[in-house]
Amino acid sequence: MYYYYPHYVYPMYPYPIMPYPLPREYTEDYGPNPFVIQIEEATKRNNMFRTTLWTGPHLQVTLMSLRVGEDIGLEIHPGVDQFLRIEQGEGIVRMGKKKNELTFERRVGDGSAIFVPAGTWHNVINIGNVPLKLYSIYAPPQHPAGTVHPTKADALAAE
Repeated sequence: MYYYYPHYVYPMYPYPIMPYPLPREYTEDYGPNPFVIQIEEATKRNNMFRTTLWTGPHLQVTLMSLRVGEDIGLEIHPGVDQFLRIEQGEGIVRMGKKKNELTFERRVGDGSAIFVPAGTWHNVINIGNVPLKLYSIYAPPQHPAGTVHPTKADALAAE
């Protein structure tokens, strides 16, 4: 038996499947349980600077929303690989092996995938005129399960 949703067919399992319409905000970490979601829609609806959507023992997914002119903040994750996908907006990604030598720079926008190797300094800056909506996958997890930072100031205060 199958559940039929617009554009997708999911096998029927005894696991939670996010029904339509989607919640307006995601402020719950659904991991480490099995979980299915329309990630593009969830990312575009997220208005929090950072929300952990799913945290397992080896992987974590966060939703992010950067205001116009805002950036993630220059950071490095020594033992964590990171994947980011832009779902809305325009930005610049900068990366490098040294904090003061970000030799890699690319423009990014809707549909861009960004791969950040462990131990690489990186930053994403919103250069568009709408919020930059993205999701990030960390392996292994980077933030405590259930982390919600409504603003960048909240994220900085929590560090």
